[in-house]
Amino acid sequence: MNEILTQEKSIYIQIKEMIENDILRDILLEEERVPSTNELAKLYSINPATAAKGINLLAAEGILQKKRGIGMFVAQGAREKITAKRKKNFYDDYIKSLLAEAGSLGITKRELIEMIESSEEGGR
Repeated sequence: MNEILTQEKSIYIQIKEMIENDILRDILLEEERVPSTNELAKLYSINPATAAKGINLLAAEGILQKKRGIGMFVAQGAREKITAKRKKNFYDDYIKSLLAEAGSLGITKRELIEMIESSEEGGR
């Protein structure tokens, strides 16, 4: 968690996404303790309530689980939940609009697939 906070989006959302990113990168593993709200507040010079808001969103999604008196921990299956959520968001944010624009230009799905496969940055 050594990323820099920006002005682009709410701080609590950035805290949430940083923890998700650390889980996806296997920096934070299942059953591992995540930094406390006070640790996050000190690290990023933010209000502990702001850090808590990001942590609580992850708990509500089942990504983190609270162990009373010990702290918050990465839940079993957290990585899969994050991946599934981000794949859905990718589809909603990019693929739907890509298909709509392609349709308005008369590009078929087959042509789109060929474009992707022939590109140098085809994702692989």
